[in-house]
This record gives sequence, C-alpha cells and structure tokens, in this order.
Amino acid sequence: MNAQHPSTDNIHNKTTPAFSPGRLIRENKLTALLIAMGLFVTVIRFTQGLGGVSNLDDNYPWGIWISFDLLCGVALAAGGYTVTSAYYLFGLKDFHTAVRPAVTSAFLGYLFVVVALHFDVGRPLRLVYPVFVSQGTTSVLFEVGLCVFLYLTVLAVEWSISAFEWLGWKGIRTVIVRLTIPLTVMGVILSTMHQSSLGALYLIAPSKMHPLWYSPFIPVFFFISSMFAGMSMVVFEGSLAHKGLHDQMDEAHLRDADKITLGFGKACSIVMMGYLFIRIFAIAMDNNWNLLSTAYGKWLMLELLGFVALPSFLYAVGVREKKIGLIRFAAVVTVLGVVLNRFNVSLVAFNYNLPSAEKYFPHWMEIALSVFIVTLMVTAYRFICTFMPVLREHPDYKAH
Repeated sequence: MNAQHPSTDNIHNKTTPAFSPGRLIRENKLTALLIAMGLFVTVIRFTQGLGGVSNLDDNYPWGIWISFDLLCGVALAAGGYTVTSAYYLFGLKDFHTAVRPAVTSAFLGYLFVVVALHFDVGRPLRLVYPVFVSQGTTSVLFEVGLCVFLYLTVLAVEWSISAFEWLGWKGIRTVIVRLTIPLTVMGVILSTMHQSSLGALYLIAPSKMHPLWYSPFIPVFFFISSMFAGMSMVVFEGSLAHKGLHDQMDEAHLRDADKITLGFGKACSIVMMGYLFIRIFAIAMDNNWNLLSTAYGKWLMLELLGFVALPSFLYAVGVREKKIGLIRFAAVVTVLGVVLNRFNVSLVAFNYNLPSAEKYFPHWMEIALSVFIVTLMVTAYRFICTFMPVLREHPDYKAH
C-alpha cells in the first residue's frame, strides 16, 4: 500500500505541525484584526444589549443576523445532507472524497448559526428553553429549533470520525462508522423539515411580504433552493481549498476533484431549472403578472434570470464542455443568488409598504459581528483541515 501511494504518508506526517498561537497570529494578521474587532463588539453587545449594537425595532425584530447568519447559513450548509445522501443512500461512490469536506463545512455552518443566535436573541441564556424547558409544539419556530438542534447533533457525530482518527481513538471511531447509514437517513429527514420550515415562518405574514415573494409554496422554495445552494457551496469551498489548502490534499482528493465538480454541476443545473419552473408557476397561480412591470417585479426578474436561470445554463454548458472553471464560476453566482433570495424574503420584500424613513438598515456593528462569525468559521475550517484527515485519508484507515 505504501509503495502504491508514497505521497500519502508524507502528506499526513507533514500536516501535523506544532500549534503555535503566536505564529498563527503573525501569519494571519487580517484574521486577527477581524477577530479582535468582533470581540470588541461582542463586549458591547452583552453589556449594552441589542440596542447598543443594532438598528432592530418592532417593525424589524429580525435583521441581518437572521437574514445572513441563519437563513443564508443554514441554506449554504446544506451540502452536508446532499452529499452524504448521494454517497451513502444513492450509492454515488464518485463523491467519496467530497463527503468529509461537506460534513465538516455543514457541521461548522450549523454550529456557528447557533453561536450567531446567541447574539440575536435578547436573552441568550434561554436559547435552550424551547427544547428542554417549554416546548411550543404548535409553533413552526419550535420545529425549526428542534430540528436544527438534532441535526447539529447528527453532524457532530458524523464529523467526529475525523477527530477520532486524528486522536487515534480506533474503538469509538469504529462504533460511529457503523452508525453512518442511520445518521445519514436522520440527517436527510431533519434537513427536509427545517429547511422548508424556515420558509414556513413567513407564511404568517401575508400582509407584510410583497406578493411576488409571498407564496403558499415558500417552504418548497426554501427546501429545493437549499439543494443547489449546498452543492454549489461545496464546489465553491472546494475551489478555495485547492488554492489555500492544496498541500493538505492526498492523491485521491486531487485526482477526483474535477469529476466531483462535474457531478455537482450536472445536479445543480437540473434542480435549478425545476426551481425556476415552480417560481414562475407560483406567479401564474396568483396571477401576479402585472406586478412584474413594477420596480419590485424587475428586482425579482434579476433574481430569477440573473441568479437562477443564468447559472443553471452555465452549469449545463460547463458540464457539456467539461469546463471546470465555468462550473466554479456558476457556483459563485449561485451562492450569491441564494444569499440574494434570502435577503429579499426577509428584508427587501418584508415590510415593503412601509415609508422609506422607517425601513431597516443594519448598524455597522451588526455587519461586524456577522463578519466576525464568518471569520471564526473559516479559521476553524482551516484548523480542522490542517490537522485532521478531512482533505486526505488517514493511512491507518485506507483499507476501511
């Protein structure tokens, strides 16, 4: 085995350096600056309350933290359930090397969504109440909270295989591996529930949302868009990892990268065309064609044509011509489109009939805290991929 893969052990040995916080700060000055700024704002948030760092009010109790950190974060972390279900449940073995990076990014995505909620909730110590103390079983928000809590637990268990291999805990690692299929099934079920329920939260506000975005199908929109959002994010992260963490990848990850990108490109193109169809069908069902000539209608057309139809076409062309760069570009456009959609639903189309003077715009500290959360997540991802077998296989478990 060593003769066939001489580089694998070298990669494994090379990527276990001694951890030095001082060296980490020196080599990542921008990261250190963003974290320092985030810690400063964090102190203000938890000493002066929400009013000290945000522009939230009764009209906009959910601001950029919910729009970006929660709605976008959960959608873009959907690569976990899409990749694991493709590999473990549908037998698409070509995605083997994409499983651990996808699970790692999904785990960190959901983990930092929960971290971000501690900033957004007025009384963060009561964040556990809906699950452990006072269950409001008739509330959609309770279902979202419970599913996110359970799915984060599932992701933590799935991801722990990498940590146990790094620590050398073979016994517990073997136990977790045997639970892979039931964990995958549970992850798909929970993801289906809470991805759609995030959209269902807005069903109670038909008078506040613009008719072009409000629809009884909005839970379906959120769920289907999470599919291509997650896959596109895996492609986007993979392209960044191949530049920044290239030396952490073994031969298998380097060899299979283009094949995996083509597979995700094909799937995204198909799913996005289906999503575009049901969005148009919703407009037709509500007979809102006349609204397309308004400013909001033109903004919707930009969302659907520029960030759904266009990347779907680019994906198709990229797969047909085997142009990996084009597929990666389409992935970036798709990720931006999902972010745009979540902001449109939660902010742009929400309270659309209020006067401009009463519209919400985030405080700079709200933006700073969101940047802080993203910086922490990226730093954690880099740390895990550097020290743990995520972008490479551990030599002791190749036969498994």
